[in-house]
Amino acid sequence: MTKPPVIGLLGGGQLGRMLCEAAGPLGYEVIVLDAADCPTRQINAHPRHVTGSFKDPEKVRELARRCDVLTVEIEHVNTDVLEEVATRGVTDPETGDVRRVPVHPSWRTLRLVQDKFAQKEHFGARGVPIAQQVALGDDDVMVALRGASRELGFPFMVKARKGSYDGRGNFKVRGAGDLDAAAEALAGLPLYAEKFVPFVMELAVMVVRTEDDEGNLEGVYSYPVVETVHEDDVCKTVFMPPRRVDEAACAEARRVAEEVVKSLWGRGVFAVEMFLLQDGSIMVNEVAPRPHNSGHYTIEAVPYLSQYKAQLHAIMNFIPHQLRLEPRVSQAVMLNILGGARPESHDRLVDLARTSYTGDTDVYLHLYGKASKPGRKIGHITFTASEGVDITGTIAPFVDEVDQMRRERLDSSAAQLRPSGQETAENKGQQQISSRNPDAPLVQVTMGSDSDLGVLSAGLDILEKFGVPYDCTITSAHRTPARMTALAHGAAARGIKVLIAAAGGAAHLPGMLASETTVPVIGVPIKATHLDGNDSLLSIVQMPRGIPVATVGINNSTNAALLAIRILGSYYPEFRDKMAAYQETMKVEVEGKAAKLEEVGYQAYLAEKRK
Repeated sequence: MTKPPVIGLLGGGQLGRMLCEAAGPLGYEVIVLDAADCPTRQINAHPRHVTGSFKDPEKVRELARRCDVLTVEIEHVNTDVLEEVATRGVTDPETGDVRRVPVHPSWRTLRLVQDKFAQKEHFGARGVPIAQQVALGDDDVMVALRGASRELGFPFMVKARKGSYDGRGNFKVRGAGDLDAAAEALAGLPLYAEKFVPFVMELAVMVVRTEDDEGNLEGVYSYPVVETVHEDDVCKTVFMPPRRVDEAACAEARRVAEEVVKSLWGRGVFAVEMFLLQDGSIMVNEVAPRPHNSGHYTIEAVPYLSQYKAQLHAIMNFIPHQLRLEPRVSQAVMLNILGGARPESHDRLVDLARTSYTGDTDVYLHLYGKASKPGRKIGHITFTASEGVDITGTIAPFVDEVDQMRRERLDSSAAQLRPSGQETAENKGQQQISSRNPDAPLVQVTMGSDSDLGVLSAGLDILEKFGVPYDCTITSAHRTPARMTALAHGAAARGIKVLIAAAGGAAHLPGMLASETTVPVIGVPIKATHLDGNDSLLSIVQMPRGIPVATVGINNSTNAALLAIRILGSYYPEFRDKMAAYQETMKVEVEGKAAKLEEVGYQAYLAEKRK
């Protein structure tokens, strides 16, 4: 049997790792270009591994010289050198021979999808449904944003054309008051604006594309449609099939996804992310030219040709005609494992996956060999079951663990912003005395439900660290209106200088308190299950004239506490001084990081952060 060509892979993260896991049993040889300790290298210790950056042209040429075909696990690569390798070739340093090395998917596809505005213009010109969009150009950002608001209306999205992922590089402009913040948040980036389209659900379809050696399209084959659920702009769960979506909508999603991939170039697997709109129609959001988070479920649900096997076979042009990618199970769920507040935070979840044996649902654990850092994708769990099984009930304990890790992660991120007083000989080893003082509080913290306490704990920790006398309770605007009114009426007489009120959903509590007291009220919108907390934010921030409520970001109790301390600084110099010291600490920390980055360069800086 002729030995299969050697595949060169740009990028050695978890996608590359799973690609190599699929390649081993199939007899494919894969050489990776990435850091020496990347996740892929842990399971593919190839002696010809190329250590370096997959954006370095010379390293890409070095990989190409060692391989017969190149592919990618990430689209943020240097397409100029890939074009060079594919069209003009690489030179053998010993013989001087020049050899062209195919790139799949094509460098043309990679270049197109790197620019999200150009990507969607390409699809829209071919009749694919996309949201109305406008390039912001190189003009003054504020001038461009005002022009976009006139053309698109509010709300609209401002997005970075290049380099954005997992919600980064995106800003929702809800009204004219957000324009300055959008300009500041995305300063210096090439931008475009996109009309905000309310959607019912996010869907995704993995599509396999094949072509002949002359670049002529041979076929496209789609996997089943899945529902993707995002939290904090990162995919949390994937459901196959989507919940509460009829067959007609799924069929249309697959048709649109196939049309998208037909318009591209090269062989391989593509992820098409889409929106299901309120009228049942489909709109394309963006495309990833590689295996994707939304396709992990195929490893177990479509084992004869998972997305990773399909990527390998497509590159080698071994995909048969008239392929049907049907799952072996009726339903599957993929749950991402994101790093928690501590390196060991995910241990409970991993143990649960390792020890869960049920008669009707199979549980598959995948760990990526990556150091655990807050919010980092370090693994996933896939659940498969036959029709009629309550798979949602099966995964509930796992989702609870993921939610607990998220709460701890949010608390930890708030802790990074808290002042860290120096430990002294007197207080070393002693338990810190709480600053809670129900008899003489300066700040009253309240919430509509005890389920909000996880969010508020970050702000309460801030008050503790600054030594602010506070009290904390639960007060519902709807279930205990008399209790809420009594709290508001008695606030000033108790010496309370600031009220912090957290609420989700309709979020009436901060506004109702403000209508019954002269004390300043700071509202904390809580992110609930639906609408991502936007309903709570709008309910609090859109108070009628005459009833002001200061409002912080969704779930941002840290800023609520810091704002309360700044207000107290107008009364008490000690809190003003503590705030000044806190701000100086933040400045010194950022300046220190900047100095280190400038000294060692970005590669060494990132290498140390990975440790």
